[in-house]
Amino acid sequence: MAEKIRCAHILVEKFSTAQEVLNKLNAGESFGKLAGEYSIDGTRKRGGDLGVFGHGAMVKPFETAAFALQKGQVSGIVKTEFGYHIIKRLD
Repeated sequence: MAEKIRCAHILVEKFSTAQEVLNKLNAGESFGKLAGEYSIDGTRKRGGDLGVFGHGAMVKPFETAAFALQKGQVSGIVKTEFGYHIIKRLD
């Protein structure tokens, strides 16, 4: 299980905000632009880019969702103890 993937995410505090962001993504808005606008963590400066990570590096709900994505695919809303994430697989 040495698989590594590269993802970006948008992290927000409220489910309603995550839903708003997901709606904008579905309407064709840029993931990176929305990450810069909405995300509450330091990755916002990089368009949400988390870099490359393997199994065990992220909290379980995030990891499960991230590794289920195909390249270029965007997740639904993923809840963790940090808030609500929308994840995009980059590699």
